[in-house]
Amino acid sequence: MTPLVLFVREAFLRFGPRCTLLECERLSRANQTMKTKQEKIVIARKKLRERFAAKQTSDNGSQTDSGNLGSGAPNRHGMPTCPPGQTLTTKWPVLDLGIQPAIAVDKFRLKLYGLCHAPTTLSFDQVREFEEVRESSDFHCVTTWSRLNLNFTGVRLSDIIASADIDDKATHIMCYGADDYCTNLSLAEALKSDVLLVYEVDGQALPPEHGGPVRMITPQLYAWKGTKWIHAIEFMSEDRPGFWEKNGYSMTGEPWREDRYS
Repeated sequence: MTPLVLFVREAFLRFGPRCTLLECERLSRANQTMKTKQEKIVIARKKLRERFAAKQTSDNGSQTDSGNLGSGAPNRHGMPTCPPGQTLTTKWPVLDLGIQPAIAVDKFRLKLYGLCHAPTTLSFDQVREFEEVRESSDFHCVTTWSRLNLNFTGVRLSDIIASADIDDKATHIMCYGADDYCTNLSLAEALKSDVLLVYEVDGQALPPEHGGPVRMITPQLYAWKGTKWIHAIEFMSEDRPGFWEKNGYSMTGEPWREDRYS
């Protein structure tokens, strides 16, 4: 079907037989605006990844490390499925600071600020306007358990970052949760394609106890680097410790290096 036919069909489904040409044209303009926005984000994301490509390669040095790198068949990143010191489980334990904020979807907000040229605050619906991705990801907790193949639905953090038009001086981010938690990430890690802001798991809305309505996941890092109940991202020119990093945990959190503590 041609784009015009698709627009007319969508308008008919939404407005019924009384659909007017004006309504069809409005839908067409809205669709084109969304398409243009997505194209701009893809271009900006590509430029950011090119900027940090060398750093991402060096950060993946664990692939060439010697010694115990874990067990199991290689995962999609080329590393053993189970990192060293981890035990596989089919459970998904709940760990937090003793606070589980109750955040209604219509009250959710994500603030982007700091070293960026397009600071903004996104609603839940605005987050969902970014390209949606579905991925099966592994979840490695620093307390030595790992859960494999959780099916997440969300958007790429790299797209969110690209939309903020970050300054060339930005090298790291701080992610803040509604429970007063925060954790740091290098932009080299944050821009990896499997780092997501997720709102569904296994086809259901992300439960509040696991950080719903929206949390971050970091499959190539320990899970404490994935902020639950995320509500703000700060772009920074240097690395700063977050909650657990101030309490003796690693600034980087790489599971295949057992990079648990500083």
